[in-house]
Amino acid sequence: MAAEQVPLNKVRNIGIIAHIDAGKTTTTERILFYTGVIHKMGTVDEGNTVMDWMEQEKERGITITAANTTTFWKNHKINIIDTPGHVDFTVEVERSLKVLDGAVIVLCATSGVQSQTETVWRQADRYHVPRIAFINKVDRLGADFDRVLKQIHERLGANAAAINFPDQHEDRFKGIIDVVTMKYVTYEDADGFKVKIDEIPAEFKAKADQYRHLLLEKVGEADDAIMEKYINEEPVTVEELKAGIRRGVLKAKFLPVLSGTALKNRGVQLVLDAVTDFLPSPLDVLPVKGKHPYKDEVIERKPSDSEPLSALTFKIMSDPYVGKLFFTRIYSGVITAGETYLNSTRDKRERISKIVMMHAVKQEIVAKAGAGEIVALVGLKETKNGDTLCNEETPIVLENMKVPEPVVSMALEPKSKADQDKLGISIKKFLDEDPSLKVEYDTETSQTIISGMGELHLEIIIDRMRREHGIEANIGRPQVAYKETITRKATDVVGKHISQSGGRGQYGHVVIDIEPGEKGCGVKFVDAIRGGSIPREFIKSVESGIKSQALNGVLAAYPVADIVVTLVDGSYHDVDSSDIAFQMAAKYALKDALVKAGSVFTEPIMAVEISCPEEFMGSVIGDLNTRRAKITELGNIGILKTARADVPLAEMFNYANALRSLTQGRASFSMEPSYYAQVPNMLAEKIIGSRQEFINRRKT
Repeated sequence: MAAEQVPLNKVRNIGIIAHIDAGKTTTTERILFYTGVIHKMGTVDEGNTVMDWMEQEKERGITITAANTTTFWKNHKINIIDTPGHVDFTVEVERSLKVLDGAVIVLCATSGVQSQTETVWRQADRYHVPRIAFINKVDRLGADFDRVLKQIHERLGANAAAINFPDQHEDRFKGIIDVVTMKYVTYEDADGFKVKIDEIPAEFKAKADQYRHLLLEKVGEADDAIMEKYINEEPVTVEELKAGIRRGVLKAKFLPVLSGTALKNRGVQLVLDAVTDFLPSPLDVLPVKGKHPYKDEVIERKPSDSEPLSALTFKIMSDPYVGKLFFTRIYSGVITAGETYLNSTRDKRERISKIVMMHAVKQEIVAKAGAGEIVALVGLKETKNGDTLCNEETPIVLENMKVPEPVVSMALEPKSKADQDKLGISIKKFLDEDPSLKVEYDTETSQTIISGMGELHLEIIIDRMRREHGIEANIGRPQVAYKETITRKATDVVGKHISQSGGRGQYGHVVIDIEPGEKGCGVKFVDAIRGGSIPREFIKSVESGIKSQALNGVLAAYPVADIVVTLVDGSYHDVDSSDIAFQMAAKYALKDALVKAGSVFTEPIMAVEISCPEEFMGSVIGDLNTRRAKITELGNIGILKTARADVPLAEMFNYANALRSLTQGRASFSMEPSYYAQVPNMLAEKIIGSRQEFINRRKT
């Protein structure tokens, strides 16, 4: 079916999101198989799935980068993004959810709701993405559909109900009971193509009635029409129930839950049906909002080809044959190959040389693409992640995505001069692709420092440098991305830069207030100058000086975060004042202000979840206590005991090996960044000492 023939109400832009190992990639592989995109199913274990195309993904059996593909099901066009589950690649989920209309959240029937499940759920909440849930792996020993459904209510706070449930006992799985149609679904072949629909067996009738009663109740909480029928005990037809479920999903007030086992090819077609029946088309979501780049004006664009163009570039990928691919969601209007458009974020004109529809790494060239489409563009020169493309006559800037702050750093030292020359080119490429990666040059130690979301994130980057660019480098052990912040307010802090050494001098004078900011606000600059004590053209210079100095705090040159700096006064000289003079004055003021405001170290705290047999839990808890952990919850998952804790990242390096030793390899854990907290004074002194010792050693 050609892309042009699919009306917008039959388009679905969806993401597959979940905790690592829940089965996202396997589910996507089965979707592609049943929709005819592929004719042989791969597995993650064999490293031959369509969506995990990178060498590192095949070797490690995990998804690292979000992959995009397009397929068709029952006259509907489905654009699918398979996202990573590992916390180190959470930015891939973030930018995917930013541009998607709906999502399928996959959960493991044995592990249930895990830490990264909660993270992707919160990310979907942030972008108001309607969801359906698929409880996978119901054929496994220890699988418990009802327990996972209960966790969805308790841990995710979702108004959820099953629209089907499995005929499953321990590791025996026979079929699926559809609660909407009240039918029994079984499969007659190994590939799951031959679907048989029967009446519900007598032994499941009471349970099916119970599930349907609960379904009507939960849908009724989200939809008045169903609630009225439910209260009055009137019969609800299949069509009425489906319509009510869809209305509840579109308002993100109801979560339909399905069951199955993707690896054994059971239940995936029902997920596809739910995607087309319940998840939104581009017409069902609110018009996209943006701002005029030159005016203080909010603009709305409806999802229509007849509207002016508004498109967001959300991902950049390097292709060895065509160069950079710019993955772009078109919210309104049409993009045509060969035409020139405005990058309104950077005020640059860009020419589109080619438009491609992506099928994982395979490409289909198209002449144009319209509203609601997700495509890859070729030929852009200045565009970066999060930039907006639009018509020059009708400019708009769309809201950018939220990029998490890095928590782990690593030092790189190229082994040769040739490697040093290649390093800059390689780093630029990775920075273009990955907005969560940060790189800086430490002048005190003469090292290149790369910072990312975790050890695995940085390992993959370094491995790609070696394979794709042939760069050999010495690598320092991972370091915690400490930050500095302040504990109190300081006012009227003066910074001056006055120099007179013959000829034109330098004169900059600023007065600032500094106070603690909200968590995650970074460095916020406020201009409170009144009466022209500092000319307008130098205000930007002051801000630039503040932001520059904030990269190196006063304790051990770590970045400063979560502060509000207010420029309250200053003075200038008609001849000697300059951009650089005010930058230097601002730097001196911030340095002094940080000392007066009681600058302290903060460190990333990780939310850790551990599962292990009961006999090892005492040893695990004891070990966590030695790591400055704060235990937040103890519980059970089937026969396993679980513990949740907040633990400083500095104490968690190489934890996998330690946990393996403690539990004879029978435990598993996951962790994700949670928040920053102040480092205890004794440890802070050690950090400052070791940092200074390292700098001195490098200098000698």
